[in-house]
Amino acid sequence: MASSLICSDTQSRVSSVLNRDVKQYGKKYMFDSNEETCWNSDQGECQWVILEFPQSVRVSQLKVQFQGGFSAKTCKLEGCPKEGDLAMISHFYPEDNNSLQSFPIQEAPAVDKVKIMFENSADFFGRIIVYSLDVLGEKAS
Repeated sequence: MASSLICSDTQSRVSSVLNRDVKQYGKKYMFDSNEETCWNSDQGECQWVILEFPQSVRVSQLKVQFQGGFSAKTCKLEGCPKEGDLAMISHFYPEDNNSLQSFPIQEAPAVDKVKIMFENSADFFGRIIVYSLDVLGEKAS
């Protein structure tokens, strides 16, 4: 049974934060289960989120909730073992709305790090707003 792979030991990095205002728009707000807070990227082509897990995992599903008008049209999930290079795992195509969206990931390899690339933002300036992000799967043995 798949469960959330994001825990207190999961390290995260993002491509940018709007006006570098991490107090109001920082990455932590994607994981705080509060529907009134969000990560808001700055403008620019291809925003991303990197998650490093405390142990190897197999990703089976991604859940993401954008703000309509600030979603990505195409997304790419990459992953790698601890010392490896990022490799393509899957593409997914969110809708431009406010609902929580789920994307199944088929036959993902065991990885220690994933990178979610938000390509082709619906926003003219390339900004992405994410209210909620979760990575589901299981620990790899």
